Amino acid sequence: MNQLQKAGGIAALMEASIYVSAFIFFGAFWAYPIDANPAQQFAFLAENQVALSIVNLIMYVLFGVLLAILVMAMHHRLTINTPLLSQISSVFGIIWVGLVIASGMIANIGLATALDLATKDPEQAMTVWRAIYAVVEGLGGGNEVVGGLWVLLLSVAALKGNELPKILNYFGLFVGIVGIFTIYPADVLTEIFGLSQIIWFSWLGKVLLSRPKS
Repeated sequence: MNQLQKAGGIAALMEASIYVSAFIFFGAFWAYPIDANPAQQFAFLAENQVALSIVNLIMYVLFGVLLAILVMAMHHRLTINTPLLSQISSVFGIIWVGLVIASGMIANIGLATALDLATKDPEQAMTVWRAIYAVVEGLGGGNEVVGGLWVLLLSVAALKGNELPKILNYFGLFVGIVGIFTIYPADVLTEIFGLSQIIWFSWLGKVLLSRPKS
């Protein structure tokens, strides 16, 4: 159990690092030409395909693998005192794992498909790319309802079972509620959820590493 708790703590810290890296990459280095014509946009995507594919793998697939470890660690930590809530929260956690990993795979395969089509018909390729992007955003890019439910239920279980610092649990309630509110398509909600998750993952990781439960 101790080893699983430590693995969960490391996973949580790495997930916070992935969030930070994604904010830096898209905020400082990614200069997608939104106002350009389809041919120019696909020329940019083709030039940066390798970099974007690697970012998608880290931001979605690796994040999902680390999330699976954290979900199991938290389930085992909470299941003794709050078995029902722990099970319910873990269900949403595992669903979130699947959605995040699927988002990354769809994004990369969709990018390759759109770029291949762009050599023949840039306009149609742009339509396909926008449809793929909408699917990725709906599964795990811009809609964080499932992740919000996991954090919310986990925090409720931790409060009832007297696990983790209370302030962390109350902050988790806030993070979870914001995540659920991202069902409304507003970028500001997604950004608040992402920023607050960085703090939550970092805090949770330090707690799991410094106070492992045997």
